[in-house]
Amino acid sequence: MDFENNETEEELDNIIVLNDEEGKEVQFEFLDLIEYEDEEYVILLPIEEETDEDAGEVVILKVEDTESEDEESYVSVDDQETLNTVFEIFKEKFKDEFNFIDEE
Repeated sequence: MDFENNETEEELDNIIVLNDEEGKEVQFEFLDLIEYEDEEYVILLPIEEETDEDAGEVVILKVEDTESEDEESYVSVDDQETLNTVFEIFKEKFKDEFNFIDEE
C-alpha cells in the first residue's frame, strides 16, 4: 500500500494548469476566489521549479464564463487599480496566514 499517493492527490486538488502565451503549461496553486464589483477574480500562486526570483508573487485573473457550463476561462486584468483593490481584499482576508512583503 502506498500512503504517499493520497497526500499527493490532496495537494493536487487546488492545482490549476494554464497555458501561457507560448502554449507552455504552467501550474498554479489556487489560493482564493475574490468577488469585487460583481466580478470574480482568482488568486493564483505560480508553482515554479526553475527560479526563485519571483517567489511568492501571485497572479490575479478575472473569471469569465464560457459557453460550456463546466468550464470557465481566466483572463488577465489590465486595470492596475482593480488589481490593487483585489489584492488588498486578499491580503486582509489572509493576513494571519501569509507573511506579505510590500515592495514599493
